[in-house]
Formats: sequence, C-alpha cells, structure tokens
Amino acid sequence: MIKACILSVSGPELTPDERALLSAHTPWGVILMGRSCVSRVQVRQLVDSIWDAVGRPCLVFIDQEGGRVARLKAPEWPLFPRGEDYSILYRQDRERGLEAAWLGHRLIAAELSAMAIHADCAPVVDLPVPGAHDIIGDRAFGNDPETVAALAGAALNGLADGGVAGVIKHIPGHGRSMADSHLELPRVTAGEAELAKDFDAFARLADAPMAMTAHISYDAIDAGVAATLSPKLIQGVIRERIGFDGLLMTDDLGMKALGGSLTDRAHGAIAAGCDVLLHCSGFLKAPDDILSEMREVAEAAPVLAGKPLARAERAEAMAASEKPFDVAAGWARFDELFPNFRAVA
Repeated sequence: MIKACILSVSGPELTPDERALLSAHTPWGVILMGRSCVSRVQVRQLVDSIWDAVGRPCLVFIDQEGGRVARLKAPEWPLFPRGEDYSILYRQDRERGLEAAWLGHRLIAAELSAMAIHADCAPVVDLPVPGAHDIIGDRAFGNDPETVAALAGAALNGLADGGVAGVIKHIPGHGRSMADSHLELPRVTAGEAELAKDFDAFARLADAPMAMTAHISYDAIDAGVAATLSPKLIQGVIRERIGFDGLLMTDDLGMKALGGSLTDRAHGAIAAGCDVLLHCSGFLKAPDDILSEMREVAEAAPVLAGKPLARAERAEAMAASEKPFDVAAGWARFDELFPNFRAVA
C-alpha cells in the first residue's frame, strides 16, 4: 500500500523515528533538502536507507535547477547555470542555447543518478513579467512561451537521457506573482487573455512526466483560491486547457500561501485534483518538528490508486533508463559553451 505523498527527512541520516514513519506509511517518494546533502557517499547511503525503510526503490526527488536553487552545493558538487544564462546564449545562437540546456541538465542527471536520485524538481516553465517578485526572476528560461518551452524542453530531455524524470513548475504559471508564496498567497489579477501566454508555455510541454502546482490565486478564474486547492484551475486549466495528463504534485504544503492545517491542505489538494502531496518542512530545523509535520501529511494522504497510480508508474518508467554518456567529454563541451563559468562560479 503506497501513500500518495512525497515526504522529506531531517538530516543526513534517517533517525529511528523517521525510519518507522517511512515503513508505516510507505510514501510514493522522498525529497531531499539541503539539510540532507553533505557528500556523494553520504547521500547514496541515505537513499539506500530510505529504500530499506520504504521497502522498495522509491523515487527520490531533489530541487537541483542550477543557479540559486540547488540543494547540492559546491565544493562537493559542481555549480550549474541559471535559467537566464541559457536564455542569454539562446538569444545569441539558438542551436547553442538548446545544446547548452540539454547538456547542462544531462550533467546534472549524471550527478543525480550516480546517487540513485532519479527525479529532479526542474525545469522552471514560468514566465516572469516586469515588476513581479523575484522568487522566479533569473530562474526562468525567458519571458515568452516559445523560448521558455524550447529551453525547458531541452532541459527535460537532458534529464531524461540521464535517467532522471523532470518536474515542470509551477503550473499553470508563477511568473506574474507579486509576492513570495513561501510567505503569503500571491494574487494574480491579470485577465485571461494575459494568462494565456503563461498557460501556453506549459501547454507546449504537456507531455512532461510530472508537474508541480503553483500556490497562487488567479483571480480571473478562481479568486482568492490557490491553484493547488482549486478544481477550476486543476481541472479546467491544467488538465483541459493546458492538456497536461502527467502526475500532478503539489508545491510544498508547508508554504504559508495555503491556509488551514496541513491536514486541511492535504485533503483540499487531493479533492481539487492533485495526484500526490509534497511536503518538505523547509521552514523547520528541529527533527521532532519535521517528523510531526511529516506524520500529519502522511496520515492525511490517500492510498495511491487508479489514474494517479497509473501516472506515477509512467513517471517511474521514464526515470528507469539512462543513455550512454561521456561525462568528461560533456564537461569539456560545457566549458566551450560557458567559458570561464566554472572558474567564476
């Protein structure tokens, strides 16, 4: 019995209580935060411990976009470009930009798959607009649907070729947000004609294996209700208008954009049409507090079954194979595409 949730852990090793929780609730996946990533050897051992507790080789997720959103830090791991860096190169030379986006994410996948991490919460498909909060900012691959979809598509392919399933985010679009959804509910007041551009970027990548929701209210469609909790947004926009039929996970349920208890948030997200609940406890540091939140989400999560299970199995299958790749040659070409990047970074 697999629960429709992705949980986290409090540090570089499983505590006995975390092991018991994972064994009792068998989440579909586990996400590693920066607090759990110290070294390559340690992370690989942690993944083995997670698998042992869950009783199967579940998908292990991480946020490794490149730029400022990277759980794997230097000097233990290499740094990678921001979405904006690929966009700059793309504007100069379209083919080099696409090659760079593929290659950068193929190299990320090589790092991840070596530690048995086969799911990355990337790429960002949001379109920032002037004056918006910089929570997206330079993480974006551009500000028009064509550019963003082309580069994010290349990034998805790079991850997939390395045996890592990507998660497009934050569907149906976070770029117009004037606030940080970690701290409050952003309310987007743009009309549907303007929102169509945001939706179009995601529609061009509707065959992605997984997507993460936006904790944002789109007032023209469902005023005051975060997309994560809105049947109108999930069914009417994400599933029908955008045409996304992959696995839909929530953004972190611990973010303050969502009101009510974690149990309320979990039940609301599933009722709205999300397939899987994600909870990271990113605001907490004490292992006991993290464990308490994880337990609440796990207990609220339904059993993964029916169409959500089929979508989950499809995502797992896409993360099951890795194409041959010469890592050294890949880095040599990366240095040609981004001269001095590693030296400056």
